[in-house]
Amino acid sequence: MLSRVRAVFLEKGFSAASVDDLAKAAGLNRPSLYAAFGNKEQLYLAVLSHYGTQSVAGIDAIMAGDDPIEERLNRLYRAAIRLYTAPPRAQGCMIVGTASVEAPTHPDIAKAAATFIAGNEKALERAFARAVAADGLTAEPSPAARARLGGAIFDTLAVRARIGAEIGDLEAFAASAVVLICAPQAPARPTTSTR
Repeated sequence: MLSRVRAVFLEKGFSAASVDDLAKAAGLNRPSLYAAFGNKEQLYLAVLSHYGTQSVAGIDAIMAGDDPIEERLNRLYRAAIRLYTAPPRAQGCMIVGTASVEAPTHPDIAKAAATFIAGNEKALERAFARAVAADGLTAEPSPAARARLGGAIFDTLAVRARIGAEIGDLEAFAASAVVLICAPQAPARPTTSTR
């Protein structure tokens, strides 16, 4: 049910999604929808929480493999691209497509979106920490820094998908980002004196 409701929010946005649209997607009448969730914002928050849980589980599952971290990260981004470009039309993700729009006037949505992003980044950080310990990934940049950059790539892919980028272009962008995310930290350049 929450997946169908999510599709309505993605298609119409939070503000434009009517309670009737949401009730129909949920397979409930309006009074039952209100009884189950309280109001539209609470329903949205339940959908976002559910989506966040699924997202972290997906990241953990893909990143748990034994193959090189670069391959796992590429596979993760390809999965995100498939989600962001799924028919009937590319809509990106809930964070980019709806939560970021509503966050300035809906503090609970802002908080839930921040929690969603933090969950994804923690899942990525765990994967990078394991790769440092087991795969020879350098400790610098730190797993947390790599995770922040890795999480930001999700947002960029979602925006690009939403505005119509081709799947091949999204995959090429993601692959180039993986190289940067997994690269060792460049040594500091010596400063030269101008004297």
